[in-house]
Amino acid sequence: MARITSLAEAIAANIHDGDTVALEGFTHLIPHAACHEIIRQGRKSLTLIRMTPDLVYDQMIGMGCVKKLVFSWGGNPGVGSLHRFRDAVEKQWPLPLELEEHSHAAMANAYEAGAAGQPCAIFRGYIGGDLPKVNPRIKHITCPFTGEQLAAIPAHRPDVAVIHAQRADKAGNVMIEGVLGVQKEAVLASKRSVVTVEEIVDELPARSLNAVVLPHWTVGAIAAVPGGAFPSYAQGYYPRNNSFYKQWDDIAKDRDSFHAWMKANVLDKGPEAFAQYAGTRHAAAE
Repeated sequence: MARITSLAEAIAANIHDGDTVALEGFTHLIPHAACHEIIRQGRKSLTLIRMTPDLVYDQMIGMGCVKKLVFSWGGNPGVGSLHRFRDAVEKQWPLPLELEEHSHAAMANAYEAGAAGQPCAIFRGYIGGDLPKVNPRIKHITCPFTGEQLAAIPAHRPDVAVIHAQRADKAGNVMIEGVLGVQKEAVLASKRSVVTVEEIVDELPARSLNAVVLPHWTVGAIAAVPGGAFPSYAQGYYPRNNSFYKQWDDIAKDRDSFHAWMKANVLDKGPEAFAQYAGTRHAAAE
């Protein structure tokens, strides 16, 4: 059952050293504020799952929170490499990083399998590719009905899912609108969940055609953090800050500049720092 609380309390209660954590959001509604709180609380030895790891995982890797990454494609979208990610892989700084790489299709299927309580995902995939050569968790099985060879990977069953959404009501129902990734599946596949939202309202508004509502009984902790997806965007509230993604390339290239930025903007601040980026539009996403 959903519990409305502060972000600090939500992270403290739900994310522990050694957990497997999925922070999801596909270009849209990426949970930056929650990521910063995990870093502030000094979590270590995390296994992170994510389709398209970007800035949030670059920051967590660079701050020594991560031991393993399960992912499909990692980079700074539209800009280039993730330098802290690259430093960990190439030079084991600040810690060695174990990698388990998949395709987008495999990641999505693994989340769906986890959400359905299945032990593995079975799908058509990895045909003619090289990922099975470097990832021993990619298997192949033969369909007992058609004889077709299919790919199989373990289902994603994180300890915790962390997402950002536009709204939750006071009963704990969460509404997500706009571009969706695998937020719904990640929450349903996980043992626990933390959801940050732009606002908490008395009642959820009329749904847009693409809206998803997570009922209160599927959600763990909810924290209101206006602006909590910045510099990604929250449809109906604020746009993507493309300039910051470009700035991050220079910030993260150097270890000292990275640490200086993290100290000034994460370690020395709290989630209220995101409020300055929050929009004033509270209409249903268009």
